[in-house]
Amino acid sequence: MSKDSSKRAFLERRILPEKLRSALTVPKVRLAYGARFSNKLHHSKKAPAHHSAEAADSREPSKTPNSQLPTPSSSKIPWHPLAAVGLVIFAYFAAQLIGGLLVSIYPALRHWPAARANDWLNNSVPAQFAYVVLAEGLMLLPLWFFLKHYKFSPAGLGLKRPKLEDIPYALAGFAVYFAAYAVLLGVVTKLVPSLNVNQPQQVGFHNAQGVGQLVLTAISLVVLPPLVEETLMRGFLYTSLTKNLPKIAAALMTSVIFASAHLEFGSGAPLLWVAAIDTFTLSLVLCYLREKTGRLSPGMLVHALKNSIAFASLFIFHLH
Repeated sequence: MSKDSSKRAFLERRILPEKLRSALTVPKVRLAYGARFSNKLHHSKKAPAHHSAEAADSREPSKTPNSQLPTPSSSKIPWHPLAAVGLVIFAYFAAQLIGGLLVSIYPALRHWPAARANDWLNNSVPAQFAYVVLAEGLMLLPLWFFLKHYKFSPAGLGLKRPKLEDIPYALAGFAVYFAAYAVLLGVVTKLVPSLNVNQPQQVGFHNAQGVGQLVLTAISLVVLPPLVEETLMRGFLYTSLTKNLPKIAAALMTSVIFASAHLEFGSGAPLLWVAAIDTFTLSLVLCYLREKTGRLSPGMLVHALKNSIAFASLFIFHLH
């Protein structure tokens, strides 16, 4: 055997096997990963049939409840802003009409004469409380059906969980509202000297006495209006208008509609322009808070604070 052939034989016996072994060497980390993957593969092969069915179901699009729908932006609102305006106006007038009819059923069932029935409806605290509860609830009923029809989450209107930071936002918002209202009212009275700034607003509950009746009055004036009106106006209407309008224009239009609702049409008294100026200013601040925080809760706090001051002035301290 030649020297070259013997060297080649040595290489085949010694070096080549070493290279093959080194080429097949796997780091311990990769071996551990491979073992885990192998175990998973082994267990997946032995998985029961219902597990595979669950896996197949998981690949299908899940049906999310309305309460867990993602919060859409105003650009994704599926309805036209004019539909929101029409719904708000319809809800406001229809709720008052139906609420009044429902409350009037009680004296009709008691066969009271017209004079006694009118006196009960206009002066009874429980009757006025029942009317407010019915009217406020009926205002939200069309909105609930509307959102359900479009499968739209209420969170998209700003109905989200309140936060602790809502309190300083509300206090600052109330201070801005109070100062802006004083300035705007002064300007308007300079331009329109005949404006009656002392015209009283008809809030009802004139005969509220005792703790029980005062509690009913507070719920009717301090609790329910901020919850319902903020949901309907700054939540639904303002959010809908921002779909096609600049935010400032949407806030102005929302505030004009909100102020118009406080002119007290059909009350028999002159239009309450001072209340319209007041609520117009308030609405602008509330729209800003809605836009700034993305929630309705700061505006609800401002609205409730304003109404609570009015409630205390009229029914606690009797300042008229």
